Amino acid sequence: MERMFSYPAPRAQDNELFTQFKYTRLEGFDYHGGDGTVSRRDPSRPIIVNGKYYVWYTKRNTSVPPIGSRRAAEATDTIPSTDWDLCEIWYATSMDGFTWKEQGVAVPRPPKPDLGWRSVATPDILVWKGKYYLYYQAFVEPSGSKGDWCPATVSWSDSPEGPWTATNKQLIPFGKKGEWDQDATHDPQPVVFNGKIYTYYKAAYNKWPDVRDKYAVGLGLAIADNPLGPFVKSRLNPVLNSGHETMFFPFKDGIASLVITDGNERSTIQYAPDGVNFEIASVVSLPPTAGAPFTPDAFTDSGNGRGITWGLCHFVNAGTNEKPYSIMARFDCDLSLDTHDPVMKQTTLWQDPEVYFQQSLSKAQRARINAESLQVLRK
Repeated sequence: MERMFSYPAPRAQDNELFTQFKYTRLEGFDYHGGDGTVSRRDPSRPIIVNGKYYVWYTKRNTSVPPIGSRRAAEATDTIPSTDWDLCEIWYATSMDGFTWKEQGVAVPRPPKPDLGWRSVATPDILVWKGKYYLYYQAFVEPSGSKGDWCPATVSWSDSPEGPWTATNKQLIPFGKKGEWDQDATHDPQPVVFNGKIYTYYKAAYNKWPDVRDKYAVGLGLAIADNPLGPFVKSRLNPVLNSGHETMFFPFKDGIASLVITDGNERSTIQYAPDGVNFEIASVVSLPPTAGAPFTPDAFTDSGNGRGITWGLCHFVNAGTNEKPYSIMARFDCDLSLDTHDPVMKQTTLWQDPEVYFQQSLSKAQRARINAESLQVLRK
């Protein structure tokens, strides 16, 4: 009972960092009949410029669907290994956040051997002193060749519509061999905090070729005075012991994060007054995958973050095993100090029984259970 009072509020219904999530299909995007050749995923946080929303995202438009990371050696200049292989960064605009108009390529794949020649993916946006900076992953081999080993890099522009100038330089340095981030600095997500650029990033550690089944995921922090670096890593890295495609946003005088998918603390919202030492603020259901919140104060450094009410995300299982692709969607929530939506604070979430029955046993599991049952009955 004593632990209840370490949360932002003893009841989830009164907790500003607890919410349910609602989802809406986006209008305006064509997925080529679901044949697996067109995919959109990993949206950036939306921003408003000149009265309209802008968003950037990973788009794959290939002649064939991905063949899978296990067959990465068979990938070619036209055959992708994964859904995020052979991709470019595109952008779209909207007047309401529900219906979008795709505008075109923002960051194309550069010529070989520049960073990203194989694929550029997973962008996020930073607005700093009147300029725009896209942080993203830059692949120089088909995903799955060794893993998802790649650095983050950055392109900048004077306008959200480009043109974008690529730096062709690694944004956040890898760790030394044997350290948790020795080969990856994924999902870079910048927030302006304490007068500096706090960029959170992900790495899957223990994922070397000989121990791929022992991997874990952590989130690190690198801090800079300039959008182009140099970035200095926090001495407390990883600052989160769980998460995958984790989103961050200013909240009150600190930083909040939505932690999903990987680790013991997945499906939690966490909070750090100093942006570093995160603690669990709530446990949530059906959180958005690759959530990218609309955060008007992400770059204002106001010291009084107001929270979020909506954003974009993706669903990676829109297709089939033979024709995989991802779609982007909208999520809504109440993680805002300025919004009061009791429906979003309900703690009971009723799902159609079919949602549960879709999580059915495999044939192998059913056979094992039947064999075990026979052994029990024969005793």
